Amino acid sequence: MAFLYLSFFVVGILSGPVLVDAQLHDEATLLAIKKELGGVPGWGDNSTDYCNWEGIHCGFSHSFVERLDLSRRMLRGNVTLISNLKALEHLDLSYNNFNGPIPSAFGNLSQLQYLDLSLNKFEGSIPLELAGLRNLRSLNLSNNLLVGEIPQEFKVLENLQEIQISSNRLSGSIPHWVGHLTNLRIFTAYENQLGGEIPDNLGSFSELKLLNLHSNRLDGPIPKSIFGMGKLEVLVLTQNGLTGDLPEAIGKCIGLSSIRIGNNKLVGVIPSTIGNVSSLTYFEADNNNLSGEIVSEFAQCTNLTLLNLAYNGFTGIIPPEIGQLTNLQELILSGNSLLGNIPTSILGCKNLNKLDLSNNRFNGTIPNDICNMTRLQYLLLGQNSIQGEIPHEIGDCVKLLELQLCSNYITGSIPPEIGRIRNLQIALNLSFNHLHGQLPPELGKLDKLVSLDVSSNQISGDIPPEFKGMLSLIEVNFSNNLLAGPIPTFVPFQKSTNSSFQGNKGLCGEPLNFLCANSIGSDQANYHHRVSYRIILAVIGSGLAVFVSVIMVVLLFMMRERQEKASKSVDIVDEATDNQPTIIAANVFVENLRQAIDLDAVIKATSKDSNKINSGTFSTIYKAVMPSGLVLSVKRLKSMDRTIIHHQNKMIRELERLSKLNHDNLVRPIGFVIYEDVALLLHQFLPNGTLAELLHESSKQSEYQPDWPRRLSIAIGVAEGLAFLHHVAIIHLDISSGNVLLDADFKPLLGEIEISKLLDPSKGTASISAVAGSFGYIPPEYAYTMQVTAPGNAYSYGVVLLEILTTRIPVDDDFGEGVDLVKWVHGAPVRGETPEQILDAKLSTVSFGWRREMLAALKVALLCTDSTPAKRPKMKKVVEMLQEIRQN
Repeated sequence: MAFLYLSFFVVGILSGPVLVDAQLHDEATLLAIKKELGGVPGWGDNSTDYCNWEGIHCGFSHSFVERLDLSRRMLRGNVTLISNLKALEHLDLSYNNFNGPIPSAFGNLSQLQYLDLSLNKFEGSIPLELAGLRNLRSLNLSNNLLVGEIPQEFKVLENLQEIQISSNRLSGSIPHWVGHLTNLRIFTAYENQLGGEIPDNLGSFSELKLLNLHSNRLDGPIPKSIFGMGKLEVLVLTQNGLTGDLPEAIGKCIGLSSIRIGNNKLVGVIPSTIGNVSSLTYFEADNNNLSGEIVSEFAQCTNLTLLNLAYNGFTGIIPPEIGQLTNLQELILSGNSLLGNIPTSILGCKNLNKLDLSNNRFNGTIPNDICNMTRLQYLLLGQNSIQGEIPHEIGDCVKLLELQLCSNYITGSIPPEIGRIRNLQIALNLSFNHLHGQLPPELGKLDKLVSLDVSSNQISGDIPPEFKGMLSLIEVNFSNNLLAGPIPTFVPFQKSTNSSFQGNKGLCGEPLNFLCANSIGSDQANYHHRVSYRIILAVIGSGLAVFVSVIMVVLLFMMRERQEKASKSVDIVDEATDNQPTIIAANVFVENLRQAIDLDAVIKATSKDSNKINSGTFSTIYKAVMPSGLVLSVKRLKSMDRTIIHHQNKMIRELERLSKLNHDNLVRPIGFVIYEDVALLLHQFLPNGTLAELLHESSKQSEYQPDWPRRLSIAIGVAEGLAFLHHVAIIHLDISSGNVLLDADFKPLLGEIEISKLLDPSKGTASISAVAGSFGYIPPEYAYTMQVTAPGNAYSYGVVLLEILTTRIPVDDDFGEGVDLVKWVHGAPVRGETPEQILDAKLSTVSFGWRREMLAALKVALLCTDSTPAKRPKMKKVVEMLQEIRQN
């Protein structure tokens, strides 16, 4: 026993210096890392042990650093020094701005079990040296700029449970060694350029749970091995070139919730074993070459919410058993060869919001009880052989956003009850049928409708003037009917092409080429009208002659006066051109631009209204072209802000400091000019204008293409820029879509960042008497606090996010008196509207995935615009939530 105590004593004596050395070494390394990264908040406080610094966890006796979490810090710089933390087991550098190659020295971290470098800008190939991480269990390199192949050397990493390498530019094939990893649970490599076949041993030796390989160049069959262990929960293989059939072994995976195999070249039938997959929630197999009948065994998948079999070769009828799927929300069977009646059993799908049976061979009639599916928003039955009349009960589908019945054999008249579907907004398409009778005036109540098409029918009568109530109408088509009378004077009608009204012999007026005759149709009456027109023209002609004569006399008099004064004014003009304003102070912060910027040209550019680009709350912005060819954006501060001239030295110091702010989503000043009582701030010129122009002008052009991914990236970029400002204690005074500028790649840059500092350069936040912000973006509490705060910034950002989601301006008469965009959105439940009805339908209806992301972003916007400031999330949290939406 004495010997044992002696042993402990000796070990303690010997280990003491080792622990001290370890502490000194790791602390020095951390301080060096902090310096290299330009500062890490919360690091280096002398009053605390480095093991208590934010993101750091030490092991036994507070000696070695075992865990380092620098995620979501917006950091950049060289991270190679981290490899000196030899005891590191967990390293997370995700959600930052690190670039360059992944340090090969990371391969020396022999104890590392968790490595996450995702959502950065690392480039080059994956370092072979990472094969030295024999204890690694989780590897996440997704969302970077990596190229090359997946290294064969990684086959020695036998402990790997998770491999995530998605959203890079990797090429080559998936190595066979991946299938030999006995602990593998998650493998994601989507959105790369991987080719070849999926290894036929993948899943044979491990309990694989998640496999996501979508958007690559993979071919060959779906291997049976991935279903072998029966543990698979998520399978995503969309947008590849996969061939063969769907293996029957899929029925082994009763816990499989999501199967997405669309946009491939798969053939054969869906195996009946699909009914064993009791957890199935999503099944997407659209755009393949699948055939046979739709198997009734889908009805056993009681959790199914989405069934998409569009654009395949399915035949036969819809199995009546599908009506048992009470949780089904979307049934998309378009583009097949299905026939028969629309089964009444389908009305049992009480939660269905999208029914797409278009482009098939369905006949029979539209069920009278179709609106028993009370949540139905999309009813797409076009391009079939449906007969009979449109049931009058269609007016009970009050939540419909889109109704497509084109290219069928529908007869009868258009039910006036359609006018009760006040939420109808995307389209009402009844074209290419056998409809007759008159257009119901009740359709004019559809004030949200964007597209109306009743062409190629046998509709008679006139176009009701009540149609002017369709205030949102953009596209119309009345062509090839029996319509008569004048086309109502209504902007959407007159802006349409004449082809939208052609084929109606009785129609007249704009935009058709012939005008309407008077109601008196006799030749005698027409003669009198022609005589009257001649008299009127003669009178007008005489008046014009007199008017032109008077103008000539006045012009001659003015020319004579001008000639007399010309000689007197020459000296004055010469004197004025020499009298340029005296520049009090000026500087260009970017050294390599100093030769290219002419300060006199800058001043001259701001004196011309033709150079004006935009006008905000605090400044007017001009475009200035330098003699060197360089194009600048020049911000001229408005008179209310010219008191800053009296703080000239402080102002210059603030501008210099702001010019050094290093963030990709901020417009930084590159120089300034002060003359008389005018301050001009110089910025980089951004060619794509503002976010406001993109949302409210470009989106209305005929060539506009839906762009939700771009909008989401813009929303994230603005949030990141604002979060960075808050991180460095700057509160923005005027957040609006007009102050978000877009570069050549549509990367967003938040402008007007100088204003909060320049209004009171001695303070980091502002308390001002002038109204801070643009109308529609100002938080409600500002009315009584007159304080601009971080929660107030979050509110203003929330308004911008709502603009992005709805494509509506913040203040619009359409919302009603005293109602702005925020109140309109928050009031949707009271109006009985669903969240889907708030979104811009041109975006949300493109795909299920887009709509899901938009609904998630809407939740973020609602949080940001909460009426209680304390309940609004911090901008750092907003960034996290939006990035998670994009990642998922």
